[in-house]
Amino acid sequence: MTDHLSRRSFLLASAAAAVVRLPESQVLADASASPKRPIIISSANGLRATAKAAEMIGGGADTLDAVVAGVNIVEADPTDHSVGYGGLPNENGVVELDSCVMHGPTHNAGAVGALRNIMHASQVAKLVMERTDHVFIVGQGALDFARAHGHKEVEMLTEDARRIWLRWKETHSDRDDWLSPVKATSDNKHSDAMDEVAFTYGTIHCSAVDAKGDISGVTTTSGLSYKIPGRVGDSPIIGAGCYVDNEVGSAGSTGRGEAVIKNCGAFAVVELMRHGASPADACLEVVGRIAEHTRDPRLLDDQKRPRFDVKMYALSRDGRFGAASIWSGGRFAIYADGRNRLENAKYLFKRS
Repeated sequence: MTDHLSRRSFLLASAAAAVVRLPESQVLADASASPKRPIIISSANGLRATAKAAEMIGGGADTLDAVVAGVNIVEADPTDHSVGYGGLPNENGVVELDSCVMHGPTHNAGAVGALRNIMHASQVAKLVMERTDHVFIVGQGALDFARAHGHKEVEMLTEDARRIWLRWKETHSDRDDWLSPVKATSDNKHSDAMDEVAFTYGTIHCSAVDAKGDISGVTTTSGLSYKIPGRVGDSPIIGAGCYVDNEVGSAGSTGRGEAVIKNCGAFAVVELMRHGASPADACLEVVGRIAEHTRDPRLLDDQKRPRFDVKMYALSRDGRFGAASIWSGGRFAIYADGRNRLENAKYLFKRS
């Protein structure tokens, strides 16, 4: 048997074991019976987003307006260092935002990448969809476009995020001239303070389906902390960080964007649902593909499992929903049957 087949068999066996370990709440989340719509799903940092979107859809709002308004809450929250205002910056200390939206009824989409000085990247992505013949605008062009539509420039690097970035600058190498305050008088400039530095791939995704079966999705992020300036992850890429087909469902992702891009994550989840997979099983299959396709030794542990995590989220037109991650412990926010709560995601590998 080839190594490829052996590894595939191992992943499938691990996935099967993960299903056995599911708590009751997750079994219900993947049941064939469809909850009453509207259904709104989000990443674990999205409980306020799902509540806001449910409120707006209940009042007759379009699903895209609702999910964008939902994630706007998180984009403006300085305590969430993975999204919007207060997000961790690139290696030069500059916050760069990525976002995309997709509207099921029209199958239109819009996106921005490496957007600086604007708080609500998701709103700008929606404007790209509505007010241009383009899908994706990046960098200075995205900023100019946002300003043309009345978005005000703001300093996106909060004092807390600046402090975290500076700690990274002071501790990520012992071969430069950046000294941490604690170790400035020490012979050894590199300290255990590195353990306190926050690294994040965080993001927020939110998708909704209303009573008519219309679906929309949005993903927005400040991206990988301390990234090379101009780096764009999966979040603003249609088919990677978000994808919607109004006849099937919606999917989105958080986690290591490079891995999601190389596996067309959100599109793959929707296509699996198109061919009969439940949302949770489709997500589990895609994170399994990501794990299987990860072959760079620096990204693998001693059991050849990814050192990183990816979470996929999905809902179907009929109201079923689910999520899955590479590693156990993943959760997601869900509004269904009139209740807003966190539930556990399926997973491939159990954390030791």
